[in-house]
Amino acid sequence: MIFAQCITSFIAAAGFGILFNAPRKALIQCGLVGMFGWLLYYILVAEGIDVVPATVFAAMLVAVLSHVCAKLYRTPIIIFNVSGIIPLVPGGIAYDAMRNFVENDYFHAVQLSAKVMLLAGSIAIGLMFSEVVNQLFRKSWDWLKP
Repeated sequence: MIFAQCITSFIAAAGFGILFNAPRKALIQCGLVGMFGWLLYYILVAEGIDVVPATVFAAMLVAVLSHVCAKLYRTPIIIFNVSGIIPLVPGGIAYDAMRNFVENDYFHAVQLSAKVMLLAGSIAIGLMFSEVVNQLFRKSWDWLKP
């Protein structure tokens, strides 16, 4: 099962890299960043951690891997961030929320909409927190240089 999760998340991330016109040389890295982010999310949820903190940690991993890939391959970080975060986007839950609104099942629709907002916020928090840590690390590293 985990092999199928790896393959499909890799294809999703690399496919969105193609849609966003990422350079061909970066498509494999885009797929790997998305795959590792989804793999961490999948493992954390399987271990019993709630989906919101699991999404935060997975988004942080995506951001860290995006920084590494951007440095190694001299490519803008946004290419890896955008395509790497795609597997974590709660599209299915958002669809279910909209479907419940259309079917006048407002109780479930509001619950699902709140979950979508929490997951979207956790993606943003994960990406932002990783960037803040990176900036602090850079400033402290510059301060330690003679």
